[in-house]
Amino acid sequence: MTQASSLDLRGKRVLVMGLGTRSGGLGVTRWLVEQGAEVTVTDLRSAEELRPSLEALRGLPVRLVLGEHRREDFERHEIVVRNPAVPRESPWLALARAAGARIEMEMTLFFRACPAPIVGVTGTKGKTTTATLCATILRQWRPDTVLAGNLGRSALEALPEIRPDTPVVLELSSWQLEGLDEHGLSPHVAVLTTISPDHLDRYPSFEAYVDAKRAIARHQRSSDWFVVNRDDPVAWSCRDAGAGRVVPFGRDDGASEGAFWRGDLLLWRSAGSEQELLRRSEFPLAGTHAVYDALAAAAAALLRGAAIEHVRRGLAAARPVPHRLERVAAIDGVEFVNDSAATAPAAVLAALETFAERPIVLIGGGAAKNVPLDELARVAAARTRAVVLLDGTATPGYQTALLAARARVYGPYRSMDEAVRQAFALAEPGGVVLLSPGCASFGLFRDEFHRGESFRAAVQRLREERGGAR
Repeated sequence: MTQASSLDLRGKRVLVMGLGTRSGGLGVTRWLVEQGAEVTVTDLRSAEELRPSLEALRGLPVRLVLGEHRREDFERHEIVVRNPAVPRESPWLALARAAGARIEMEMTLFFRACPAPIVGVTGTKGKTTTATLCATILRQWRPDTVLAGNLGRSALEALPEIRPDTPVVLELSSWQLEGLDEHGLSPHVAVLTTISPDHLDRYPSFEAYVDAKRAIARHQRSSDWFVVNRDDPVAWSCRDAGAGRVVPFGRDDGASEGAFWRGDLLLWRSAGSEQELLRRSEFPLAGTHAVYDALAAAAAALLRGAAIEHVRRGLAAARPVPHRLERVAAIDGVEFVNDSAATAPAAVLAALETFAERPIVLIGGGAAKNVPLDELARVAAARTRAVVLLDGTATPGYQTALLAARARVYGPYRSMDEAVRQAFALAEPGGVVLLSPGCASFGLFRDEFHRGESFRAAVQRLREERGGAR
């Protein structure tokens, strides 16, 4: 761990690039002020667009540059802290580097300031559920467990709660991993769930995206652990990313040490012994993918110090994560499920598999990430009664692929209310209206969380109109 002196920020001129509307930018800005830094925030969005975030900063000695970036800000600051949404190839960052500035992110600052070992979780799909399950297990052992990262809570603002023995679990996006990689940082226990095409609007190739995910273990030492999905060929190909000891999870092969699924049993095999973690039938979350998340979370928690009984209690207490196969309501026998965080095709395919035995009306579409949607369209056409589309830059191509696969397609709609009403009209009792977009949210919504909240609100309005029908 880097010496504390390298994090002495008193009097340092620090530029925060991208305040954003979620907790990360706010958290890093407040933390920098607390460290005694002279902080400037620059964001291309207007004050009106950032109003909630600016309200949260009211009263702090922070200089604001909104609606633009200024060359002089990037040339005069000693440190630039970039928001994960800012590409590392940004010409503004190149300008700062040329002027001698150090480029940081919230996570690079946190990793060096955190006094405790870190469990880090990444993957195209399953990282939020896995991180949440891991923290739920660890809290059975240590109620002071901290869960933060790419899921709505600032890691830096959690620092006052963390002692050297506090369990810390972070969800890490590929963008956050870019920053950690640049500084040679990896968590003590790294978890890789799955890798499938995503964010190809940001990366020049799928291989570059995979390399960003590999970074979670690239700088591990031999005393660290790398928990990897053995049943995902791309994820498993990353097992030699660093020096950490590899612990597989997946379907049981009867021989390897790790976390495995055999019949109705979830198992942990280590040091020549095998122990039952939980029966699949006792695990509350639906879907095969959720079992993989449970195995990964259990392995990481056990390696961090939890005991088998903590795993059993934690998995039995699992609850769906908001915006991930979240059951919102039932109206006239139709169930509404919010899977807004399914921003990649692989996540939608898993959701469709989860409800394979029931009639599905799928709500999808949105902003493009340059990810092929043809396979998703073929599966959606085969497994759904109809697909209702939300407007967005990816939607025309998705619509074309769906029609070619002979799906019943409606829309695109420019409001969630319209989409929900159309989906309900197409659904049948015992069926599911599933919001699982397979695309980014930008355009109609601020982010996938806003999209999910809009779905909840639209369903609630529909329910009230129908007299609160269940």
